[in-house]
Amino acid sequence: MKLAALFSGGKDSAFAIYIAQQYGWEITHLVTLVSKSQESYMFHVPNIHLVDALADAINIPLIKHETPGEKEEELEDLREAISIPGIDGVLTGAIASDYQWSRINRVCHDLNLRVFSPLWRKDHAMLVRDMIDAGFEIMIVGVYAYGLDERWLGRILDREAFEELLVLRDKYGISPAGEGGEFETLVLNAPHFWKRLVIEEMKKEWHRDSGSVRVGRLRTEVKY
Repeated sequence: MKLAALFSGGKDSAFAIYIAQQYGWEITHLVTLVSKSQESYMFHVPNIHLVDALADAINIPLIKHETPGEKEEELEDLREAISIPGIDGVLTGAIASDYQWSRINRVCHDLNLRVFSPLWRKDHAMLVRDMIDAGFEIMIVGVYAYGLDERWLGRILDREAFEELLVLRDKYGISPAGEGGEFETLVLNAPHFWKRLVIEEMKKEWHRDSGSVRVGRLRTEVKY
C-alpha cells in the first residue's frame, strides 16, 4: 500500500504516519498545505514553516502546496496537492472533525483514492497516552481554551501534563487531544524520526486568554 500523508508537524498527523508504518504501509510523500489564512477551516497553521525540517527528520519527501485558505475553495488546492501518480490512497490524522473528514473523503473519491484515518473516532485520552508511551516528544505551541494559561506555552506533553489535561477535561470539558481547537502541537521527536528537532530560539505571544509559540532557530540531531 502506497500512501501520501497529509502532514502538519502536529502530533496527530505524525502519529498517523507512525501507525501506518507499523502496518507495513509505504508513505511515499508528505503533503503539506501552507495556508495564507490564519483562519483556515481545513489546514493546520501554527509553525507550518517547520515542515521542511520535520520531513527531513522523518526522511520522507515533502510536497508543499500553497493555499489562500478560503473556505471550500481550499478543496481545489487539496485536490492538486494529492494528485500524485502511483499512490493508492491518502493518510490523515483526523480524529473527530466531520468537516475535514467529509471533505477529504470527497476529494479522494473524485480522484479514485482511498482514505486511511487510523485515529478516527478513537478515544482522545487513549490516543494521547499511546503517543506518550510510544516516545513522542510533543510541544504545546498554542493554547486557546479556558483552563489553559500561558504556562502551557512551550510545555512538553509528557505524562504529568497529560494527567493535568485530564483534570481540565473533567472540570471544563476540553479534549485532552486538543481536538476541539483547545491547543496546537509540534512534534520534536518520535520513534520513526531519524533526527530530533532541538529548538534554540522561540517567542511566546499571549493575548488575554490565548497564545502561541513561534519557533525561530532550531537544529536537528541525528539519532542513530
